[in-house]
Amino acid sequence: MAGFPALRFGVMDSEQGESIRFWQTPPLAGVELLTARYIEHRFVPHVHDGFVIGMIMAGAQRYRYRGAEHLAATGTLVLINPDEVHNGHKGHDAGWRYRAFYPDNAQMHRLLDELELPGAHLPLFNDTLLQDPELFSGLCQLHQLLEGPESALQQQTVWRQMMFALLHRHARLPTPAKPGVEHRAVNQAKELLQTRLAQPPSLEELAAAVNLSPFHFARVFQRATGMPPHTWLMQQRIAHARALLQQGCLPVQVAAQLGFADQSHLSRQFKKVYGVGPGAYRAARNNAHLT
Repeated sequence: MAGFPALRFGVMDSEQGESIRFWQTPPLAGVELLTARYIEHRFVPHVHDGFVIGMIMAGAQRYRYRGAEHLAATGTLVLINPDEVHNGHKGHDAGWRYRAFYPDNAQMHRLLDELELPGAHLPLFNDTLLQDPELFSGLCQLHQLLEGPESALQQQTVWRQMMFALLHRHARLPTPAKPGVEHRAVNQAKELLQTRLAQPPSLEELAAAVNLSPFHFARVFQRATGMPPHTWLMQQRIAHARALLQQGCLPVQVAAQLGFADQSHLSRQFKKVYGVGPGAYRAARNNAHLT
């Protein structure tokens, strides 16, 4: 089978010396890849709806995750679980350069099924920083392989080999939480916020909808998600904005559809999370599909 061209959609800030390049390869649907160099950019606290599997290629990154400060140095694997709050900034004067995989949750569920591992719940990583030279080297080689013209057979095979190694060495399958009153309240609140991204309810309305007092609800929600409801809502808006941009929607349309004050408000919030503005992200995506 012939190789597939990678779909590239990246931007570069030549003045700052920072670069960001996202891409996907058709044989691995549901896996976004990133190569980046950051020097002065600071990521605000945010979440991803899927896993982040990163490799620090040069320099160092500092980030706060699970209430602690971490320093990821060259040669370190960085693992972030879905929906867990983290930020990021340079841990070295020259910044940091890294490669990353962003598999969506559907991709991870498929892997668990194929590997005959329990798949009702996603795996979780206890450790966010890993010193595993063999796995680091293998993941870096896989990342580079996915940039090239290799066949779908090779890309898909090596992807599964490396994910199998990562899961077996470092992941655990979570024990489902008992669906108590507070657990149900948080899930109900998330569902309500998802349906009203553009016109969200007030804290009092949200608390009443899940039968908790506003104060108790706000505390329960932050304990469960790591952020207050309004911050979680913004994360969902940004995630939806990214999906709409991938579909070709204009930033001004996305801003109006998702309840941002204006396009500049969307641009500021989007760049805080993804390191690039929505207009540049959309343009690069479109260029990728034209090449």
